[in-house]
Amino acid sequence: MTTSPTAGPPPLGTRDAARRARVAVALVFGVHGAVGGTFVSRIPWIQHHLGLSPGQLGLALVMPAIGSSLAMPLAGRFVHRWGGRAAVRVLLSLCCLSVALPVLAPSLPVLCLALLAYGATAGMSDVAMNAQGVEIEQRLGRSIMSGLHGMWSAGGLVASGIGILAAHQSFDPRLQLAVAAALLLALAQPVCAALPDLRAPEQAEEPPRFALPPRSSLVIGMVGFCAVFAEGASMDWSGVYLRDVTGASPTVAAAAYTAFALTMAVGRLAGDAVIRRVGAVRSARLSGAVATAGGLLVVVADRPALAIPGFALIGIGVAVVVPLAFAAAGRIGDNPSQAIAGVATVTYTSGLVAPAIVGGLAQASSLTVSFGVVTALSFALLLGAGALRRAEVRIPGGSVPVAAAPGSPGKREPVAGEPSVGEAVTRGSGPNSAAG
Repeated sequence: MTTSPTAGPPPLGTRDAARRARVAVALVFGVHGAVGGTFVSRIPWIQHHLGLSPGQLGLALVMPAIGSSLAMPLAGRFVHRWGGRAAVRVLLSLCCLSVALPVLAPSLPVLCLALLAYGATAGMSDVAMNAQGVEIEQRLGRSIMSGLHGMWSAGGLVASGIGILAAHQSFDPRLQLAVAAALLLALAQPVCAALPDLRAPEQAEEPPRFALPPRSSLVIGMVGFCAVFAEGASMDWSGVYLRDVTGASPTVAAAAYTAFALTMAVGRLAGDAVIRRVGAVRSARLSGAVATAGGLLVVVADRPALAIPGFALIGIGVAVVVPLAFAAAGRIGDNPSQAIAGVATVTYTSGLVAPAIVGGLAQASSLTVSFGVVTALSFALLLGAGALRRAEVRIPGGSVPVAAAPGSPGKREPVAGEPSVGEAVTRGSGPNSAAG
């Protein structure tokens, strides 16, 4: 699923076809997020049901990340062989079904195996749907990846809210997750059927069964690593930070995560408008500046009224970075799904190690020092933003051609019925320049 340096990807056809493709892929992201939110809401029950210590639960919760890391490099071959639509449909269906497994586990070893399977299916479907999103974004000629990840966040928030309500009503989690798996599976079928059947060119070489990340994706992956480190640290430690460092009550401490999650979701849903206006690189730099400001506010906070806005700013700041990293990866080489898998593997490794590193630093020194490191990594987003240059897309009114070589002129192929757009960028213009 690649494009030539001059022609650009073929359009999606009519305006209605383009709109249907965008809505379908957004709903795919929402379903995938809902699977994750459904599982997370029942983690406390799993711990109580199996009598797990915090250390045992921590071991079990590492398994999804390990399963994802091992399985994501396989996704490129599936997408190439089956096509984007079929790959997303099969892998997302398996992901929906796998969410019912953890609550059925009778012991810690079986739980670990169930979570490995859950992580593997979630990771592979994540790569396939991001590859589909990048391809649709290229063919639409405008940024949509941030909004797609916003739909993922929204799906997770809605599903976790339903799970919390079910827990409050003492609903049996085994029945709840079985019903949720069936409903999400049923919803995934028409949603995936509405995706365009995007396939790699016939001359494209089939990727190996297990593809290592391309070197060109590693720098992009490291930018995503910094963003996900700040995200994971804030999600897992914000409540503890407010309680132990600022003396907040348990209720107020819980508000830190809520502020972070909501601002991240809103930031992603609104992020495409910013990216279209100022470009991917400038958006990433702005994100790094906002996240750094939030980290500094957290570090100096001596009361909850300062720390909570700090965590909210971190959420806003890192919101668009991972979507931009996937968009940039999807423009590398002849097999975008392979590059996306590489970036995802590097990026999500951060989510695996961040909580442990923050905890280790807090044990050796303090949580304030830990979030000093988070702030430094947020600042690194400013320095590494140029690696996301490939994420620039062509937008009406002036933009950068997706596949054009730097400094070369290029035109966007309009969707049928859409007014044409003139030259997107002139020779010598920078990747962030926009006319109009």
